[in-house]
Amino acid sequence: MAPKQWIPLEANPDVMNQFIWGLGVPEIEAEFNDVYGLDDEMLKLVPKPVLAVLFCYPDSQERRDAREKISGSAEMGEVFPENVYFLKQTVGNACGTMGVLHAIGNVKSQLNLVEGSFFDRFYKSTANMDPFERAKFLEENREMEDAHSVAAIAGDTEDTAKVIQSVIQEYPDALNFNVMALSKIAS
Repeated sequence: MAPKQWIPLEANPDVMNQFIWGLGVPEIEAEFNDVYGLDDEMLKLVPKPVLAVLFCYPDSQERRDAREKISGSAEMGEVFPENVYFLKQTVGNACGTMGVLHAIGNVKSQLNLVEGSFFDRFYKSTANMDPFERAKFLEENREMEDAHSVAAIAGDTEDTAKVIQSVIQEYPDALNFNVMALSKIAS
């Protein structure tokens, strides 16, 4: 059987915001914002505090092989410590959703997720699962697949910046990069 495929999400803060707000992040809690540049002046324009960063970049076989080596490790606890929320991507074209799930999953203690929302239920249900069990849970979750589909058709920090810049340098002729920051909304 071929792996499940979803329609890719547009790397667009408006799309991502509607997506996360619909799944349980209150609009007054957090939002995605474009990062227009990685130099100090442009990074100052990103609303603070930044909770997470989504970085879309071209893929290569070398990077896929490296990821497969890490995710195939028998010692997942060494690669992904208990305090890091991670799930293996098994659904094609779900990288935007995976980025959102990782971002929210790793900062949920700093957010007041809506009680009973998809995110609230998802993270509680997968808390004690390993990355592969979480992947299977997501793959079988029709609610997330539907939410992803709706979002997919809706679109038209300093150390982090250094990492992103180094990845961009690996693809000097590529133009399909995007960086967004998930920022806490000031109250």
